[in-house]
Amino acid sequence: MTQAPIILFVYNRPEHTKKTIETLQLNHLASESNLYIFSDGYKNNDDKVKVNKVRSLIKNIKGFKSVSIIERNKNIGLANSVILGVTEIVNKYDKVIVLEDDLITSPYFLDFMNRALELYDKDDPVVSIHGYVYPVKEELPETFFLRGADCWGWATWKHGWDLFEEDGKKLLKQLMEKKLCKDFDLNGAVKNVKMLKKQIAGKNDSWAIRWHASAFLENRLTLYPGKSLVKNIGADGEGTHVKATSVYDSEVSAEKIELQPIEIKENDYAKIIVAKYFYSIKPGLKSKFLSLIKAIIS
Repeated sequence: MTQAPIILFVYNRPEHTKKTIETLQLNHLASESNLYIFSDGYKNNDDKVKVNKVRSLIKNIKGFKSVSIIERNKNIGLANSVILGVTEIVNKYDKVIVLEDDLITSPYFLDFMNRALELYDKDDPVVSIHGYVYPVKEELPETFFLRGADCWGWATWKHGWDLFEEDGKKLLKQLMEKKLCKDFDLNGAVKNVKMLKKQIAGKNDSWAIRWHASAFLENRLTLYPGKSLVKNIGADGEGTHVKATSVYDSEVSAEKIELQPIEIKENDYAKIIVAKYFYSIKPGLKSKFLSLIKAIIS
């Protein structure tokens, strides 16, 4: 099996980038994987020093089959960087694993990603593979599917990424016409529609909400592990679109995920557990949680 190329997007966080690379190097398949690093240009002189520190760091990376560095001469922003970078590499290799500079991975992250890409390659309903799972209290299935796509350590194929719609207005219109806004928001557990509206208004530049909406509208699914293989260390106020918080801190699994074919459909139990987690960090939403359960089991 040919290992999928890895894309790492970096900007101006040398310490985060260092930790991301160090844990990725410990992955069992790192030495068999080609690594592509996209380094965005600095916005201003304040960022210039940090960007240059990151670029000095990535020039000395070892432990991979190959390391290719693409340095942008000017700042194009995270969304454009991800969209252009993923499109370029996935069109070349037909599959790709994607990370940003604030994600700590399990030694089994690449193993899970590559085996899942191989297992579900021919299954059109499956749009992507994800490595992160929210820190829920309940035990989840070894693997499960949820509708849509995700962004904290993920993988996809060309036929999956081809569904990506860059136009937020078009996505919102379709969600409204198909009466999917409530489902897209997990019955009020999350504010995906609001985030998409802010992207349209230019108040954020999230590629991730458009990726999720694109997959959701096509009724595509993402495979998740029951235990998180990724920890986000960027929710410290320094990252793009993420406020300082610890509520998303998941412990990285030290165990290999057993990957067997499962029924390709959204897992209702997992959906309820994820929604319950979001409701738990937002007091006063018990009634909406109960209505979601009723809608799922009816």
